[in-house]
Amino acid sequence: MTETLILEVRDIHKSYPGVQALAGVSLSLNAGEVRGLLGKNGAGKSTLIKILSGATRQDSGQILVGGQPVHIHSPADAFTVGIGTVYQEMSLIPGLTIAENVLLGRWPLAARVGTIKVIDRRETLRATLEALEMMGADLQPNTLVNDLSVPERQIVEIAKALSFKPKILILDEPTSSLPQAEVARLLKLVRQLAANGVAIIYVSHRLQEVPLVTDSISVLREGVLIGTIPVSESSPEVIARMMIGDTWKKTQTRTLSDTQPDIALEVDNLHVKGYLHGVSLKLHQGEVVGIAGLLGSGRTELLHAIFGLHPFQHGTITVNGEKIAHPTPTLMLAKGVGLTPEDRKLKGLVLPLTIEDNLTMSSMDRISTRQVVSPARRRTLAEKMITALAIKTASMTNEARSLSGGNQQKVVIGKWLNAGVRVLLMDEPTRGIDIQAKDQVYTLVRQLAAEGVAIIFVSSELEEVLEVADRILILNQGQIRAELPGAQAHLENVLALAMKKDWE
Repeated sequence: MTETLILEVRDIHKSYPGVQALAGVSLSLNAGEVRGLLGKNGAGKSTLIKILSGATRQDSGQILVGGQPVHIHSPADAFTVGIGTVYQEMSLIPGLTIAENVLLGRWPLAARVGTIKVIDRRETLRATLEALEMMGADLQPNTLVNDLSVPERQIVEIAKALSFKPKILILDEPTSSLPQAEVARLLKLVRQLAANGVAIIYVSHRLQEVPLVTDSISVLREGVLIGTIPVSESSPEVIARMMIGDTWKKTQTRTLSDTQPDIALEVDNLHVKGYLHGVSLKLHQGEVVGIAGLLGSGRTELLHAIFGLHPFQHGTITVNGEKIAHPTPTLMLAKGVGLTPEDRKLKGLVLPLTIEDNLTMSSMDRISTRQVVSPARRRTLAEKMITALAIKTASMTNEARSLSGGNQQKVVIGKWLNAGVRVLLMDEPTRGIDIQAKDQVYTLVRQLAAEGVAIIFVSSELEEVLEVADRILILNQGQIRAELPGAQAHLENVLALAMKKDWE
């Protein structure tokens, strides 16, 4: 079969103040090829996608489509030359129909009466059905987007891009919002589109999907294209080496006592339908256990099941020697367990309330008598935690939304510490905060562990897990696949183990 070169990227450079985002990236893509684009956060993937989709412009370099140089200065330019992009964040309007969303801003006109434009409904439906049929989607164009499930909305997003009849389709984290049962369906659709000649760039942090859907893989690292290999020649070890190189070294280690502390939390044979399949672990007092796993591995579901936010079908949870048959957040808090959620703004804080309110809302027994809150006790408790965690604020009566991301995260942690928790479940505790604030969180985690708090630490950034953890558990497809001492773990090995089962 003759390969037809459809896209060439030649020596693309892009820099921002203080950051070289892309440094001479060149790659090519054939019609009908699915190319996986991989790299850690900050590797340059998003910048390259934005350049190809017209969201930003390169400083230098050239883009060719079908052998012809093209100038992409806007998303409209990208569509015109045949490049469609589906971003991770959906952009549909819930109050409009599927058809109205798919052809948004391009509705065909049947007539014009003075200044009034009349939409050609028949042509709108026909064009929408054509895009949906390309994907094998059984959706009715007149259905309101508001009535669609999340997977169905993702299909509409792709149909919207396909309505431009692109030669090249960029999919940025297309399965990030999909339940596991829907992922296989989307991957099948990607292969169908490729069979119809569409060239696809597939970006995903769910690395286990990559060998299932791609023909080849390009890896970026610190703005440089490390290489492109056929998927048949890839392996977890090869991809991990390409993604990481020698760019990271552990900076700190903790000196642990030779005496094994008491077990603070034990999980035995935990099953959560669709997510966890027989997970067991032990967490000792003063220990930091890191959970390393890719998106979709079951990390968040494990923490939610322990804290009582997600029902489990089988297994036991034991806190300080006491079995908890039916955990709920209220019960787990009473037993000394707290959870810092992945989305601190939505689930960890009440942003319109004051910093003082947020720091003390889980400590009512300490600041109230007979359900009457003592303002003095509440103020004292909040002040002590602001000082202990070095929370930067002009006044604790300011709203929580006024704080930086790092200080908001400190308030979430402080809320649980004020409640006296001795087991802390931390889900993505540094997401969306700057480097300095991240270092402060790492230091805080070590400090809490030194004071005897038992911590489970989950992060998409595996470097963070290795930085703070005394032990590392590798979670893959809802099962613990390996356990590594933190001091002896290497980033390349951890990433390879996190990918291994699905890749092979």
